[in-house]
Amino acid sequence: MTQKEFTYRGNTLEELKKLDVREFAKLVRSRERRTLLRQFNEIEKFINRAKIKSSRKKQIKTHDRHVIVVPQMIGMKIAIHNGKTFVPIEIIEEMLGHRLGEFSLTRGKISHGKAGVGATKGSKAKAKK
Repeated sequence: MTQKEFTYRGNTLEELKKLDVREFAKLVRSRERRTLLRQFNEIEKFINRAKIKSSRKKQIKTHDRHVIVVPQMIGMKIAIHNGKTFVPIEIIEEMLGHRLGEFSLTRGKISHGKAGVGATKGSKAKAKK
């Protein structure tokens, strides 16, 4: 069984990687399009910094959770700050058009334990004995 080739809005990954950030903006949804067109310089600087750090074998760490994933970022391993720690993420094709912050959750999963003594009405009666 052959694996289906990835396409984004009818374009293959090779075609997308050839596009400029502003040309890619025409393919994403309206909110991300406006952001990409407004901040394309910042996103291009981010990509260049990331490529330089990865060539030096340094981990790419960022606080920029608002940066939108563009085709040039695919394959990069980026550690995104969640407010407490850096969460390592590898950028894959399905992340195109999303923001980096969506993949580094700021609130962890809570699992509550048993109620302690005195926490419920029934446990008070047991504690007096």
